[in-house]
Amino acid sequence: MNSFPVAPRVPRRHMAPQRLLRAASVWFVAITLMLGWLLDLLPWGRWPGVPDFFALVLLFWGLHAPHRVGMLVAFVGGLLLDVHHAALLGENALAYTLLIYWAMVLRIRLLRFGLLAQALHVFPMLVLASGIATGLAALLQGSAWSWWWLADCLAGAVVWPLVAWLLQLPQRLAAGRDAS
Repeated sequence: MNSFPVAPRVPRRHMAPQRLLRAASVWFVAITLMLGWLLDLLPWGRWPGVPDFFALVLLFWGLHAPHRVGMLVAFVGGLLLDVHHAALLGENALAYTLLIYWAMVLRIRLLRFGLLAQALHVFPMLVLASGIATGLAALLQGSAWSWWWLADCLAGAVVWPLVAWLLQLPQRLAAGRDAS
């Protein structure tokens, strides 16, 4: 009897093909960005523990439609929020521009994960962007550094799967109609 060493069998991993979603229309992207911006204008938008909805919508479109939403949209939206909140001019604009930059750099990696795993990656991105803007504002205003902005970042990461699912819903519904 020949006893040859048998290599252990490696199980095959089959990847299920995913249906490509349609590109979102320019109007849908613009309306969702405007709704996120308007949610940040509400009085409770500045309370601790309330996520920055404009940043989440901006981050979503920076990942899923980078040819439509870029640094210019982030900068202008941040300037408009700075004016509304009477913050240092450029504070939110800097945070949103950094957020879009990191979304462009990490785009391929983030899109490979599911929504819950994306939330784990979104949290440090929100922390870095908000931390730089908050630290710069505290330094320039000479005010005390508070840690309440971390609650906003944590709330944003918790809400990320819901926001991403809602923003993908029209494309999924359109893809479902095309299949039948």
